Amino acid sequence: MYEQVKNGKAFKVNGSYPYFSLESTLTQEQKEFFDTYGFLHFKKFVDKELVQQMLAESVRIQEEWILEDRKMVNGVPIKYGTDISGKKIVQRFAFLNQFSQVFENFLKEPRLQALFELVGTPDSRIGENEKDGLVFNHYVNSSESNYSQLGWHTDALRDIFYGNKIMPMLNVGLHLDYSSTDNGGLRILPGTHNKGIATLLFKKLYFLSHKPDKRELGLNVEPGDLTVHDGRLWHRVAQSPHVGEKSRRRVMYVPIVTGKFQPRTEESKPLFYQRLMSLTNK
Repeated sequence: MYEQVKNGKAFKVNGSYPYFSLESTLTQEQKEFFDTYGFLHFKKFVDKELVQQMLAESVRIQEEWILEDRKMVNGVPIKYGTDISGKKIVQRFAFLNQFSQVFENFLKEPRLQALFELVGTPDSRIGENEKDGLVFNHYVNSSESNYSQLGWHTDALRDIFYGNKIMPMLNVGLHLDYSSTDNGGLRILPGTHNKGIATLLFKKLYFLSHKPDKRELGLNVEPGDLTVHDGRLWHRVAQSPHVGEKSRRRVMYVPIVTGKFQPRTEESKPLFYQRLMSLTNK
């Protein structure tokens, strides 16, 4: 159980947690919860019709990339795998917003800018052309799948590999499938975002460790839900115990970043952590 009292109000996280709705500004309760635990879960951020449109667009782009045998986007490796039908699929897209107006429009949604307040700096921005841009992860368990889980990590590690000091950042996820705690999915360690540099660097073995933690919290999401977590928060994606269609989980992430503008281009090279991810997350 996680509990902390602020302004006379107790927040508890013990397998369940409060859901919120994201409007043009954040509420005081939302800001306090994020400060304490390092994450927020907003219900029904987009409707199911848009979710289906996004899924259709991902298939269209997938077919184009497979046809042209694309290996990278802006120096970020594309992760390919095999679906339950035996068909080749993309299991990790990067910079998807650069290939579809649907995804570009999503990043321009005004409500996303309300999240800038969680970063607390005037140069906060959506990293549509930085880091890995808009990432689309497609997790599925099949005999030939190359992406069914993701080991423990923090997103702040990227700054180190860019040769920068660790800057405030958020990772914003739009979930496109139902995912409950009994089907793998996102696991976080609430409160680990503010425990200092030693916890950030050494609490877990980056990407290589998949071991459950007794303090971890699993998130239950529906298509169209939005989650946001601090870049310093430890988290992983657990493997589904199911095989086949029931194991399928698709989610998009985009960073909210600060500091020096560092766009990636087709001349950019893969960073070490990107190569590590490609080798360790089957």
